[in-house]
Amino acid sequence: MSGALSAAAAPVLAAARALLETPRPALLAIDGRCGSGKSTLAAWLAEQLPCNLVHMDDFYLPPADRRPDWAQHPGANMDFARLREEVLLPLLAGQPADYRAYVCRDGALQPPVTLPPRGLTILEGSYALHPALQVPLACRVFVTCSPDCQRQRLQLREGAHFAAFEERWIPLEEGYLAACRPEKTCDFVLDTTALTV
Repeated sequence: MSGALSAAAAPVLAAARALLETPRPALLAIDGRCGSGKSTLAAWLAEQLPCNLVHMDDFYLPPADRRPDWAQHPGANMDFARLREEVLLPLLAGQPADYRAYVCRDGALQPPVTLPPRGLTILEGSYALHPALQVPLACRVFVTCSPDCQRQRLQLREGAHFAAFEERWIPLEEGYLAACRPEKTCDFVLDTTALTV
């Protein structure tokens, strides 16, 4: 991670370290726009701290399990119930969590993963602050960037898949952000437009 971004994220790291000193397991959620640096920030925090890292991308609903009008309901393509019951609630109770990541491009569940009980779990990805998750969050982080910056980063990252982001995933994400306004409830808001992520 760039020095400028790590400097901007230093208060988040300090808050995460403080959560590790509390007597009960805690959950830190990182949400925001695709291409803004959520995964980069989460990976950096996980390198600095003895914590679990959970990705929202592992909990999409298979297309056959989605309601017919899911695109009109922000977050209806996510399996919040499975994420909550299999992963977050056990970890918050100080127990191990067993789950299988779902990979959209393969349309399949991956082999089981076990996360050990730890004092801190970081949940990162779009919809990490969605109210349907219904779990206590000790710290909320929102990461954003300008539309032009987002476009440039996603073109570089996604290559041939960028058109799908521009036509479908960005509008769906923006619909969620407009409906739920997760940044309004956050402890930290990071704008990475001027930073290298």
